[in-house]
Amino acid sequence: MKRIGILTSGGDAPGMNAAVRSVVRSCVYNGVEVYGIYYGYQGLIEGQIKKLTIGSVGDIIQRGGTMLYSSRSEEFKTEEGRKKAINQLKQHEIDGLVVIGGDGTFRGAMKLTEDGFPCIGVPGTIDNDIPGTDFTIGFDTALNTVIHSVDKIRDTATSHERIYVIEVMGRDAGDLALWAGLAAGAESILIPEVESDFDDVVEKIRRGHDRGKRHSIILLAEGVGSAVDYADRINEKLNVQTRYTVLGHVQRGGSPTANDRVLASRLGAYAVDLLISGEQGRMVGIEQNKLVHHNIIEILNKKNHIDTGVYELSNQLSI
Repeated sequence: MKRIGILTSGGDAPGMNAAVRSVVRSCVYNGVEVYGIYYGYQGLIEGQIKKLTIGSVGDIIQRGGTMLYSSRSEEFKTEEGRKKAINQLKQHEIDGLVVIGGDGTFRGAMKLTEDGFPCIGVPGTIDNDIPGTDFTIGFDTALNTVIHSVDKIRDTATSHERIYVIEVMGRDAGDLALWAGLAAGAESILIPEVESDFDDVVEKIRRGHDRGKRHSIILLAEGVGSAVDYADRINEKLNVQTRYTVLGHVQRGGSPTANDRVLASRLGAYAVDLLISGEQGRMVGIEQNKLVHHNIIEILNKKNHIDTGVYELSNQLSI
């Protein structure tokens, strides 16, 4: 393993830069050349590849986003597109590839693995929806962004005695809404993994009103539906002032937390170690604070599950 390539793909996540830094410096430490592939799989097809050094990744550990940039590539989904990508890797004499991203990124790595090219996947997504790891890079930062926003909105909700429905990202996963709802003391948390009853939410609001509570925060994962529609339904049912906030892409940005910087650094270095030791077609992760790796194809065939204990606790505490 003389040359390793690295790319980031899909949605950006805070901590990706820390992972890139870790991969580059781990390669240099081990006497391996490292090449940055810009603009994800599309950049790989187009040959946007540049050698990286220690100085290339200086002062990026604290920056959100990704210095390698990101894009989505329809061309890479085709067999012809992947042939072009592998040809570029061969032309640059790259022996192995580290890919940082989420589900879509890993599916690209899986295809390269099936075509016989050594790949290691590093989970970087705010959705925390990758099986085989307790946490993904970017989740903790996005979680704190949501919590800070909910805390501020609660001040207004309290002052004006209003109900607020706050929509958070997560695609088809509810971890961001679930953990943020527990940490911010939301009265109701709606996630796609658990079927919710609108009447139960309304009843909880009524019970709170009967004991003198005049405001409520409802955390809604985008996979469940629209905060706009949900707020309208509550307003029609209870005839109370209901507002909505869609946090949107603010959740993806910002300087990564200490947890995300450390996680990214550990996973990036581990990915390099695996490639150097001859492993391929693996995904690195962390379970019970220990580094692990799994077959990337098997992982993508599994379904991610929420922590039911966290969900049950949130229900108990939001009575």
